[in-house]
Amino acid sequence: MRQNRPAKVLLIDGTAFNGLSFGAEGENTGEVCFNTSMTGYQEIMTDPSYAGQIMTMTYPLIGNVGVNVEDEESARPWVAGFIVREASRIRSNFRSTKSLDDYLKEHGIIGVEEVDTRRLVRHIRNEGAMMGILSTHDADEASLMKKLKSATPYVDIDWIKAVTCAKPVDWTEGFLSPFSPEPPAHSRKPHRVAAIDYGMKRNILRYLTSMGCVVRVFPATTTAEEVIAWKPAGVFLSNGPGNPEAAPYAVECIRKLLGKFPIFGICMGHELLGLALGGRIVKLKFGHRGANHPVMNLATGKVEITAQNHGFALDPESLDKSRMRATHTNLNDHTNEGFECTDVPAFSVQYHPEASPGPHDAAYLFANFARMLDGVR
Repeated sequence: MRQNRPAKVLLIDGTAFNGLSFGAEGENTGEVCFNTSMTGYQEIMTDPSYAGQIMTMTYPLIGNVGVNVEDEESARPWVAGFIVREASRIRSNFRSTKSLDDYLKEHGIIGVEEVDTRRLVRHIRNEGAMMGILSTHDADEASLMKKLKSATPYVDIDWIKAVTCAKPVDWTEGFLSPFSPEPPAHSRKPHRVAAIDYGMKRNILRYLTSMGCVVRVFPATTTAEEVIAWKPAGVFLSNGPGNPEAAPYAVECIRKLLGKFPIFGICMGHELLGLALGGRIVKLKFGHRGANHPVMNLATGKVEITAQNHGFALDPESLDKSRMRATHTNLNDHTNEGFECTDVPAFSVQYHPEASPGPHDAAYLFANFARMLDGVR
């Protein structure tokens, strides 16, 4: 029987929530956010885009399918903390190899359950995502607030450098699970793709290799000259955590690569590509995090249900209409969800077509990139 001890969550505006601990014990700060996905908690925790964030799951029961190696989107969980209404004591999935509780303990991630997550999510939705602290050994709110106010704000940290790979690495792994999606259309030949890692999910790389691409993953601080020297046929810009304006080195690299190779960006890659083209970034009130966000494809008029995880967005009014065309828009708040360049072969989307977790409505974008690579002479 799991022995829980009292735990507390305190937000920077003074709002407090009591709960019980599971996973690791300790104390940590981060930006408190929420995710509306009903499944896929392991993929969410191991997505490097969540580095520095204390994630609240809106679905009330988490942990009932345990965890397994196949569902990891990186080498470890990156969340700064994990808040749920109820952490399941049982795991019934035949793929499970360990419990969520043991997994969090193994990786030093603090979990808090028995929190009124409806009240917490409603507060963030109304007031906006904000810094918070969770603790399993300090219940004094004055003490916690002092520590919270001394912490560096989430938006002031370059989280990309914290999660990117240390050196270039060749990726060859394809889809592992029998439950994986059908791969997109293959390229006509094995094109070399330079994938720049701002916090890349493994499923993105699996899609690229399933297209027949020869993929080399480069660190986020790689220069344009280093990418060019590898002689790729195309460049992929990955997802990643934090404020894109904290990574000017990435913007400079992309600006120098534009027009030299076809470019495809996802999430952080979308925002960085937008900055390289002169766009502006805005901080969303509480972000888009979940597996059920409706997006309109402006070319076809079709609605795609998408997986999303971002707290920043490209200001649609800042698109340079002389060389950028909006391709997708969010039907919840009408923020920009994608654009393409009209003068060079480059496009990007704000959401996650590789899913994990989430629907596969937008997997066709990988096939679009394959066709773009096939057009390279």
